Amino acid sequence: MGLRSLFGGLSRDMGIDLGTANTLVFVRGKGIVLQEPSVIAMDRDSGEILAVGYDAKQMVGRTPAGIVAVRPLRDGVIADLDITVIMLRRFIEKAVKRHGVFKPRIVIGVPSGVTQVERRVIHDSAIQAGGKEVYLIEEPMAAAIGAGLPVEEPTGNMVVDIGGGTTEVAVISLGGIVASKSVTVAGDKMDEAIINYMKRNYNLMIGERTAEDIKRTIGTAYPPNEEQVMDARGRDIVNGLPKTVRVSSSEIYEALADPVSEIVRAVRETLEKTPPELSADVLDKGIAMTGGGALLHGLDRLLQEATGMPAYVTEDPLTCVVRGTGVVVEHLETYRRVLVSSGRLR
Repeated sequence: MGLRSLFGGLSRDMGIDLGTANTLVFVRGKGIVLQEPSVIAMDRDSGEILAVGYDAKQMVGRTPAGIVAVRPLRDGVIADLDITVIMLRRFIEKAVKRHGVFKPRIVIGVPSGVTQVERRVIHDSAIQAGGKEVYLIEEPMAAAIGAGLPVEEPTGNMVVDIGGGTTEVAVISLGGIVASKSVTVAGDKMDEAIINYMKRNYNLMIGERTAEDIKRTIGTAYPPNEEQVMDARGRDIVNGLPKTVRVSSSEIYEALADPVSEIVRAVRETLEKTPPELSADVLDKGIAMTGGGALLHGLDRLLQEATGMPAYVTEDPLTCVVRGTGVVVEHLETYRRVLVSSGRLR
């Protein structure tokens, strides 16, 4: 065993999916070691960080006046740089503490819409958090690699990555993105649509967590065959008292119609920009759906009908991006071409 492989084993290089809703960390030789909400809870007055990840998410909508739960990434972009740096550092430290001695090399998946300035900030914050070298990769590319698509080959691969803040659509060939579109309509906007629907139709104010629960349990992008119902608890807007109402899957289908049609539009627009040879490949292979939003019931069927292309949900869509960063960090030389920035940004 060479020194390099010995120290490589001790350094535990890592891949990170820095998402609007969740952050996942993959450690070389260990797999996915961390999967936590991208939330940080802090004291409003002193600015002291009280909790990060799961502990902070438990506080969302339940905090006393002095404590605020913040999501530093919104719509796939960094809304608060300082807090993003703190959160990233905490997650990296958590993963490094358990699994390594030396500074790791880190590959981070970033939304394709982030600016050069934001790329530099993410890069620098990962260096500050203990990274030796930091590489950035666009999320749709990482998702495609994580889903096992042959991105290096001269054939067209289409991926639709539906996260919390953004939906990233890309057609990939020869290690590059040929056509793409990034829209700020994804899981969060679906939750918002459900919140607004309940407010409008039932005078019921529900929180983000309840909306997410409704979406996961009875949400559908396709007209439901059989009706499903569930109880939604919230506050009556008129009298301010707690109230429970029963909602059905066809109501939630109606509530989600707008965000879902935006996603379908983004896919169609990307296909319109795709060269005909690559479109033919996509018709053969189908559209790979990744990200938590891909799990919305009936979305694959709706995409199939809207595009005339087969669409399928990849295996474990929530972890595709982080698994892709993991593959890249393990084979950096092979995948150097797919990185949007490498090593140390000057």
